[in-house]
Amino acid sequence: MADKRRGHGDDSIYFDHRVGTECLDARQHRSCAGRWRGVVSLGHSGDGRRIRRKVSGQSKAEVRDKLQALHDELRDGIRTSATYTVRDAVDDWLANGLTGVSAKTVATNREVLAPLVALIGATRLRDLTSAHVRAALVKLAQSRSTRAVQMARAALVRAIRYAEANDLVGRNVAALVTAPRGQEGRPSRSLTLRQAHALIEAAERSRLYGYIVLCLLMGCRTEEARALRWDDVDLAGDPSADPPVPPNMAVWRSVRSHGDVKTRKSRRTLRLPVAVVEALKVQKVRQAEDRLVAGSLWQDRGLVFASAVGTPMDASHVRRSFRKICAAAGIGENWTPRELRHTFVSIMSEQGVPVEEIARLVGHSVTTTTEAVYRHELRPVISTGAEVMDTIFKVG
Repeated sequence: MADKRRGHGDDSIYFDHRVGTECLDARQHRSCAGRWRGVVSLGHSGDGRRIRRKVSGQSKAEVRDKLQALHDELRDGIRTSATYTVRDAVDDWLANGLTGVSAKTVATNREVLAPLVALIGATRLRDLTSAHVRAALVKLAQSRSTRAVQMARAALVRAIRYAEANDLVGRNVAALVTAPRGQEGRPSRSLTLRQAHALIEAAERSRLYGYIVLCLLMGCRTEEARALRWDDVDLAGDPSADPPVPPNMAVWRSVRSHGDVKTRKSRRTLRLPVAVVEALKVQKVRQAEDRLVAGSLWQDRGLVFASAVGTPMDASHVRRSFRKICAAAGIGENWTPRELRHTFVSIMSEQGVPVEEIARLVGHSVTTTTEAVYRHELRPVISTGAEVMDTIFKVG
């Protein structure tokens, strides 16, 4: 009879009986309570202690498969841990895998991952399957928007990819899953001309008057308006130049962490409609009054739109003030400042400006972005920017 004893260094497979139970089948253990165990010996550590990796399963065949997978990992240099969970992988990625990005980006990723981690965070990373990820995303989709589900899935893929790059897991199962469709979010809207006029009239005595007129009549992003400096604005132009230079505004900054605008094509210099020129003149006077009232507390940042002491305006404060102005205008409070940009695109389209020109005015890299976001508002016709607004929003 052949010797069935395992050789030196071979894997060990044995049945581990549950404590307090008896062995009922010494050969196959089919009726015994417990689990099959497998052990791989990896030699000895520097202090002479033996290094082992263990697996377990309901059957001997399952343990053999797990031992083979473990050997494959060891051959590829992967060192998965029995205690390393999905939550650990996410925390590692957020702490060490996002170097060079802003704190806001890290916070956004942490926020979108939180509900996913609540569902599968305790799962050991090496045991995570695409079925686990798919089930968690489906549950998320029951209460969150499609965009939120997509962002959560994308962030999880990047977190596991970071663990994969550090040889902590063999493959990225999240990358094999497609994000399911979530709930419909609130679609962005645009003001009608009547509502736009009512909003401007209601804002005249507000600190946000110039801000609202600029965003509505220029189509700039709110992050660009809050970062605008007086150095970037030329309210007079140069009529004597050849060709004459009209009043204009250079959109080259934003409140993003790097200070630059969203994309390279977002850098643009735009002619100012007369109504915007007049609104910015009013803003200059009001800011001079703020400076006098603030006295030594004033911080001169050169910002066109600033707080009462010259500091940058906070986005949440702008939103709250904007909602109050909307309510005073009689158009309801359920509006956001970014919808002034949507309104600009809508007005441009209604006045016959082609989508290519609209994309150039609002700083989109390609017209497909404009079409994807504002498709319900666009019509293919012909003309251009400040002249249209001068016709609609006449001064005096």
